Amino acid sequence: MTNGQENTSTSQKEAKRTSRQARRARQRPKWEFDPAGLEPDLYDIPWGHRVAMLAVVGLPMVGLVIAIICLWQYGWMGWPFLAMLIGGWLLTGMGITIGFHRLLTHNSFATFRPIRAFWTIAGALAIEGSPLVWCAVHRRHHEKSDHQGDPHSPLLHGSSILGMFKGLVHAHFGWLFTKYSAQPNLLRYVPDLVNDRLLISMDRAYYIWILLSLAIPTAIGAAITQSWYGAAMGFLWGGAVRIFVTHHITWSINSICHVFGKRHFHTTDNSRNNSVFGILAMGEGWHNNHHAFPTSARHGLLWWQFDLSWIVIRAMEKLGLAWDVVLPSRRVLEKRRLY
Repeated sequence: MTNGQENTSTSQKEAKRTSRQARRARQRPKWEFDPAGLEPDLYDIPWGHRVAMLAVVGLPMVGLVIAIICLWQYGWMGWPFLAMLIGGWLLTGMGITIGFHRLLTHNSFATFRPIRAFWTIAGALAIEGSPLVWCAVHRRHHEKSDHQGDPHSPLLHGSSILGMFKGLVHAHFGWLFTKYSAQPNLLRYVPDLVNDRLLISMDRAYYIWILLSLAIPTAIGAAITQSWYGAAMGFLWGGAVRIFVTHHITWSINSICHVFGKRHFHTTDNSRNNSVFGILAMGEGWHNNHHAFPTSARHGLLWWQFDLSWIVIRAMEKLGLAWDVVLPSRRVLEKRRLY
């Protein structure tokens, strides 16, 4: 080998080494720890909101405990109630992932207004907040992700074990008791949505959707069994337990997916891809992918990442029910790829 060839080979190896080091550096993002905690007035919110959020967090859990006791005492609840649990979870869960998240918040695709209304109502039935509030909070999350002002980052309570535990609790549901949930700045974060009359009307009817979310499975249970027992089982399994499951899967994206998992793309936060919640959350668990490409209608960007919500959106596109579907190009994907 000539000196020129040796120098070229050495240069190539050095370039690869430098590239790997750069990728590793990008894979270790820095975030702003706040040892003193969050802003002092963060929890200065109306008592009515505190009570409402306590009901949102606590009552589905109470329903789950009662449902477990009923299973222990009376045995199998029956296939219709399991179907209500799973079917309700899939419908309202995709209402959040497809409707609130990819359609309303990020405008990842366009569709007809009746279909837009359908997905919005399905999301409202999940009881995770009204459409405008949910979208405003999520847009703020992207603006401040894992930095001061992020509504639900788990990384802003210090780096100690206790601090990380507090952060996870805050990110999972504690933030619901803060001004981020009680007083979102709608005009700043969702100016495009507050001018949508249909969306405004559905947002104002949010308490009706809450009642229907519980009344529909109760009525179905009563109709199937022609009894009060069936109504109670419908309320428990199709209502309370389904809400509990949907809530905690969604909340885990805020908490778990900013601490545990892998990073495949460069971002300025600590968002991570978590395979368990990639499946359970219908594609939302590929959270690092989402933060790298927020407007992408597809979150499972690697071939093996299952994304149920994307499959539904893709089917809608094929049927002519969705268009202007946003996807990152292969070149852009490779440019931001860490490994």
